[in-house]
Amino acid sequence: MKKPKPAPAYHHGNLRAGLIEAALALLDEAGVEAVTIRAVARRAGVTHAAPANHFRDRKALLTALATGIFAKLAGRIAAKLAAARGGRAARLQVFADAVTGFALAHPHRYRLLWRRDSLDDGDAGLQQAMDAIYDRLVAELSEDGASSVSADSRAVALWSMVHGYVALRLDGNFVALRDARTRAPRQAAIVTALIEGIGGEAKAKRKR
Repeated sequence: MKKPKPAPAYHHGNLRAGLIEAALALLDEAGVEAVTIRAVARRAGVTHAAPANHFRDRKALLTALATGIFAKLAGRIAAKLAAARGGRAARLQVFADAVTGFALAHPHRYRLLWRRDSLDDGDAGLQQAMDAIYDRLVAELSEDGASSVSADSRAVALWSMVHGYVALRLDGNFVALRDARTRAPRQAAIVTALIEGIGGEAKAKRKR
């Protein structure tokens, strides 16, 4: 019979990192509701009171966890864009693919990012991590006079569409399919549809 592995002995200097690691493991296993102060302390092998030295309550813990996840997603997006080839449409596709790929690979992490009831919206670190992604998208859509609406509005349009598609996939309402014409994955085809203009007007104008 195998003996259970001893709980990690965290010292003051690395307890916070250990708690975040334990919280992330619980999140991946069972979702946001599984991440409680007691469960995280138990997973980290410390007393129930120990997390209070770093997180005043569950919301503070989840906010720190979400901040780290946003930072990782921002890093993934930046790396994908750095390796991207092509013009604006191709880069927007890369941005959308990076977000969708992350969400489908880590559904519980992605869901936590939008749990406003569980996060402290006033936390500066969280806002900075969120803005890093949004600002990067706006930069990709910087004003050039080619659109009748602002870069911010276009960023909201793309983000809303990608997020809506991801949410429907994660909830089981959509399944992985390919576009009937291009054979591209649906998550890529919808970005093409938005860029061209869902009604087809933008593509029609280019052909004139």
